[in-house]
Amino acid sequence: MDLMHNSVFKILSGEKMGLYRVVLEEIQRGITLIARLDPPENHSRRGRKKLDKTKHKRKKPPAPLVGKLIFADRDELQSLYDKSELLIIDVEPESFVLSPSDEEQFGRRCDIMKGFLDFDNLREKILVCRDISGLVDEAVANSGVSKPLIYKLFSALCRFGFVKSSLRPRHDRCGAKGILRPCDPGGRQKAGAKTTKQRVARAYGETLSPKQPGMSSEWRARIMAADRQIPTPKPAMPARITQILASAFVKKYRQDGTTLIAVDPALGEYPNNRQIRRILETDVTKLQRLLDRTTKGHFARSHRGMTGKNWQGVSGPGHTWAIDSTIGDIYLRSSVNRAWIIGRPIVYIIVDVWSTAIVGFYVCLTGPSWDTTKVSLFSAAAPPELLGELWGYQPMLSLSPSPTMCAALMCDRGEYLAKAASVTGAKLIPCLSYAPPYRPDLKGLVEVLHRIEKDRQYLFVPGAIDMRRKEFELRKFNPNDAVLTVREYTQYLYTIFTEYNLIADRSRRLDAHMKAHGVFPSPAGLWNYGHQIGMGVRRNIPLTDLITSLLPTAEGRVTRNGVMFGGKEYGSDVVDEEQWTAYARNFGGRDLNANHFPGSVSKIWVPNSSGNGLMDLQLSDYSTASPELTWDEVADAFMFGKLNNAETQHAKTLHALQSKRKVEEIVSNAKILTDEAIARYQGSKPTLSESRAFETSVIQTAAVTSATSHPDSAADHEEYNAAHMEMMRSIFAAANEGGAENE
Repeated sequence: MDLMHNSVFKILSGEKMGLYRVVLEEIQRGITLIARLDPPENHSRRGRKKLDKTKHKRKKPPAPLVGKLIFADRDELQSLYDKSELLIIDVEPESFVLSPSDEEQFGRRCDIMKGFLDFDNLREKILVCRDISGLVDEAVANSGVSKPLIYKLFSALCRFGFVKSSLRPRHDRCGAKGILRPCDPGGRQKAGAKTTKQRVARAYGETLSPKQPGMSSEWRARIMAADRQIPTPKPAMPARITQILASAFVKKYRQDGTTLIAVDPALGEYPNNRQIRRILETDVTKLQRLLDRTTKGHFARSHRGMTGKNWQGVSGPGHTWAIDSTIGDIYLRSSVNRAWIIGRPIVYIIVDVWSTAIVGFYVCLTGPSWDTTKVSLFSAAAPPELLGELWGYQPMLSLSPSPTMCAALMCDRGEYLAKAASVTGAKLIPCLSYAPPYRPDLKGLVEVLHRIEKDRQYLFVPGAIDMRRKEFELRKFNPNDAVLTVREYTQYLYTIFTEYNLIADRSRRLDAHMKAHGVFPSPAGLWNYGHQIGMGVRRNIPLTDLITSLLPTAEGRVTRNGVMFGGKEYGSDVVDEEQWTAYARNFGGRDLNANHFPGSVSKIWVPNSSGNGLMDLQLSDYSTASPELTWDEVADAFMFGKLNNAETQHAKTLHALQSKRKVEEIVSNAKILTDEAIARYQGSKPTLSESRAFETSVIQTAAVTSATSHPDSAADHEEYNAAHMEMMRSIFAAANEGGAENE
């Protein structure tokens, strides 16, 4: 038999049958001090005879006090245990949350009963006094409380255990919050303050019953039944109350032909708005009220409990990426002409799920599609040096090793169902998955990073906007404040995303092994650690395959001037060495497929005619575009130029008509003068040679006469011509020297 202090046992038969708690177990003395927890009822009752039925319903009487010490013979208890008539039981204590208002009282009780909770002190005083009188006197002397309170608290210790939690106040059982008090007919009267009319009548000795009855059990049931019939999401409370009254409390109808017309209920036949609101707010849990106000999808997105981590099931960094696009909260300016505002960009972000690192991003002006998604994947898997060259920034090594193509990609449903997505996935990505419609919470990591990106713009970048503040009209945005181009905005995003990878706090992701390994708590630190220990996923895909599979393909042409693509001229040393333009000039041009990066017109990739793979062609210096432009901006400028085609043609037509009229006028005047001269002339006409010689001699004679009459002017004119020619020769020489230095 294993009895000890504070244990509970039950005697199953005999006169002593009942439930007991061990106060002291004195093996050497052969006694066990116990207290019975279920004392028998005392039938000797004093006072008047108990009524068969009480006049008024009373509250439940308190539990009787226990704690009378019983000095039981241990051998007798051992005998009962051997005969299986004594059963040691384990009592699970009741758990509840102590209200803040009861904290002070609980601390006071613990201070009063600290002598009873000290086992050595409890044992010594009981063995000396043979009861708890010494402990009671000590508690009264130390705390100054009454003895009945001490006995009441000792009874609680015996009933619930000799631990501090047994002294917690149980005001939750006093019939307060959460206890129904229905005002059924013949029962409880309506509680609360009286109306003004009732108070006035009471002052004159008259008692008036309230016109609005209290809430009865029937009304409560009808309100809840009617509310369950209202579909979710439930309307606002006023409309909800009206529907409940119309469906559950209109009981009279008037016959009008074949139509039943509802008769409005009288005052007192239905609960008022405050009563219905209270029922709906007290009988329905908070979580259920939240479910009633919204849809299941919105609850699953924004209010559901957290059930796991998004990186569960991911083997390591580089295995699973999540991609998402959004409209950037910023207006951009055109690189062609900064006076043009080209609108808000589309921003793609690709995030590694395991390490939360941003492995790539892409900025464009066209709408989201699988084509732009492929370019975004190229921006994540291509070498950082190539992307830096295309966008014009200096790459910063934040993720080591640099990302390669992932094994699994999570994207949007529209992108997943695209036919081109399956083709690309078959070549490069073994596993494609998507979140259900309207469930951005299932890829919330990317959504959060979009919010980080937009918050940073609102704080630091001119021209950025914050949609939430715009909705509340706390901040008006002027698109004319925009200052960044697409290229500059991309460089800005690269800077803040690199900063995020290096300094974002990921301390909660580090386990004991990571901390012992010295992993830096950031996305870049997790990425590096995962690849160091062999968890990372890296796939060696040639750059040629990335370009041909992910970048857009269009048709170019080899001409006598160079390789033309999109109306722009491209070239390279290989093109010059292999005489592509010479072949095109002598034997005709040819078409070829070219891949291009939409974010920059500086470079294209074409098949290598003399070997394997692709060769890149650079934008020619004689082309009609500059390397910092994007293809969207080039197309924008091209279409802008075509907008005034009609006006341009109209101006040319007007100039042509004016020139034609002037020519006709000159010819007409010449004809008239010629006819007049012929009519006046008499005699023989000289030949053409004689007329020309005579005209030349007249011009030379005029020149000699002018030089003779103005000798200084003629000399000055020759000096001026000589000085001018010398100046031009010096300018050309300087230009040639400068060109040689730049080569």
